[in-house]
Amino acid sequence: MVAAAGDSTAAPGQAPPRHVDACPAPSGSRLVPSPSDPAGQAEAPRGDPELGWRVSARQAQQDPGIEFNRVGPQDPPDAQHLAPDPMLISPTVLLSGDSGMAGPASCCSVATLRRWLPILSWLPHYSGQWLKMDLIAGLSVGLMVIPQALAYAEVAGLPPQYGLYSAFMGCFVYLVLGTSRDVTLGPTAIMSLLVSFYTFHKPAYAVLLAFLSGCVQLAMGFLQLGFLLDFISCPVIRGFTSAASVTIAFGQIKNLLGLRNIPRQFFLQVYYTFAKIGETRVGDAVLGLVCMVLLQVLTLMKNHMPPVYPELPLGVRLSHGLIWTATTAKNALVVSFAALVAYSFEVNGYHPFVLTGEIVEGLPRVQLPPFSVTTANRTVSFTEMVQDLGAGLAVVPLMGLLESIAVAKAFASQNNYHIDANQELMAIGLTNLLGSFVASYPVTGSFGRTAVNSQSGVCTPAGGLVTGVLVLLALNFLTALFYYIPKPALAAVIIMAVVPLFDTKILGTLWRIKRLDLLPLCVTFLLCFWEMQYGILAGVLVSGLILLHATARPSTQVSEGQVLVLQPASGLHFPAVETLRAALLSRALEVSLPRSAILDCTHVCSVDYTVVLGLGELLEDFRQRGVDLAFIGLQAPVLRVLRSADLKGLRYFSTLEEAEQYLRQEPGPQPYNTSEDTVPEAKVALLKA
Repeated sequence: MVAAAGDSTAAPGQAPPRHVDACPAPSGSRLVPSPSDPAGQAEAPRGDPELGWRVSARQAQQDPGIEFNRVGPQDPPDAQHLAPDPMLISPTVLLSGDSGMAGPASCCSVATLRRWLPILSWLPHYSGQWLKMDLIAGLSVGLMVIPQALAYAEVAGLPPQYGLYSAFMGCFVYLVLGTSRDVTLGPTAIMSLLVSFYTFHKPAYAVLLAFLSGCVQLAMGFLQLGFLLDFISCPVIRGFTSAASVTIAFGQIKNLLGLRNIPRQFFLQVYYTFAKIGETRVGDAVLGLVCMVLLQVLTLMKNHMPPVYPELPLGVRLSHGLIWTATTAKNALVVSFAALVAYSFEVNGYHPFVLTGEIVEGLPRVQLPPFSVTTANRTVSFTEMVQDLGAGLAVVPLMGLLESIAVAKAFASQNNYHIDANQELMAIGLTNLLGSFVASYPVTGSFGRTAVNSQSGVCTPAGGLVTGVLVLLALNFLTALFYYIPKPALAAVIIMAVVPLFDTKILGTLWRIKRLDLLPLCVTFLLCFWEMQYGILAGVLVSGLILLHATARPSTQVSEGQVLVLQPASGLHFPAVETLRAALLSRALEVSLPRSAILDCTHVCSVDYTVVLGLGELLEDFRQRGVDLAFIGLQAPVLRVLRSADLKGLRYFSTLEEAEQYLRQEPGPQPYNTSEDTVPEAKVALLKA
């Protein structure tokens, strides 16, 4: 949420106030007892009702120079009375009861429970103001997700109702387990594309994939394996999302133009789309293009809305609110408009558009995921289904986690709060696991809907409860009306949603920053058009090779002189030993007059057995040529390992000056050698620690 700074100045002699982005403190909020407030009676800060709040009670207590920000131009019309951010209220900041500090055992158990169930951190302090903002945000996201869910089911190659089946479970699970107030879980374009690729457009496979993906994600959460996602570099992610946006958008051209019998494989799709361009249905093409223009106009209106202030006339504020609501619910508006147009033609006996058609009415049955499938000829067992899913069992859960956590981190950074990555793994894993019991396909965090949620002024994950209820109501009462939604309108929604995923600036950015990163970007982008998993795997492999090359061939800083000084610039690992040895031998020993050398290990924080062996061989090489190799900047863990290896001739100094003075045979400090009694007492204590 972007906010313009309010007017405030610091008193003479005091530090200027910090600008803190903050939802209004719940009535009666109290701080935890602290040294400065042993009774815990300090009230949460209250400000001018015109000012927005997004600051924790702890911040207000410890920093009296906090300045609160005015509501910005991107806030909803009723956001003039925001509350302090509930996601900044950590379990250690606010207590649910009025009693004093609990005992150590009780605190540990309560903290653990709140860490596993983040809802307990904000629910006891929930206020009417938070409810108001969460209702607005939940309704806004609900009006957006219903048409998107129907459209994304088409991308996944599934009947439309499966998009809605996938759109509500994440709302309820994330309410309890989520650590971001902004994130909304549900079907997304990229996840739908992956589902289409791995499930052969069969609902049973899609639901089973959701179940197994949830199991994988939960296991990663329990085992704290979220760090594995760090090995997927940004160029790989950008290459994949850009390729996915092209694949998804082009895949909707057939629906936009009313073409039939177009295969789903990308290259065949391109060929047959152009081959059948003469079969375009005029009605579908015109309606689809009109819907795209309307969506673009509404988007531009939202991006250029002027700010609204409480002092403006009521009529101006009401009109601003109506425009903001219309632009936020643009997908629902455009799809409803297209459905009305189609219905008016249908009742008059004309059929110019391809319609969505019959949708199964009512809520999905709660049942076990399909662990086998009976076809006309035979029964496909669970083992065979797993084999058919193949690489999707790894690609889908990993990409789902990557997309969701990336969205959560982006909005946590933007709105000044923190998330727990491993808790996010648990939330999305349980969402997919439970979703499979109501016929959901795999879901993840949606960037577009999360952005709407944030801009609507959501205060807690309770906004998702409103969205989930809205989807359930649509499933139960509105499915008959979805029959008249034209497919070109849904295609327009999808195309306008995925076009921003194509990063047009990444090539120029990487060219300026590090051109080598263009390699994994291009490899991922190009191979994703062939097979998604090959593109991702190849991109990760190329990124890994670049990383390993930097580890095996680290850059070194060399200082020439009577004594050679060589400093590895980025640590020392076993693949780099031969490179280091070659550098020292060529510069210090393989010359007409051998000279001593100093190895500056300031950037070396750990060594392994191979490194120790290599250093031992270097010491022997220098000894045989009658010169010395000395070490400086040894950190305690490295020094401990080298001493335990009992390297012959190991000499190390505290400073470069001491080492140079010794190697030049000038009077001065003596080296620390491997004898315990020659090491300073402070160094011995550090080594023993």
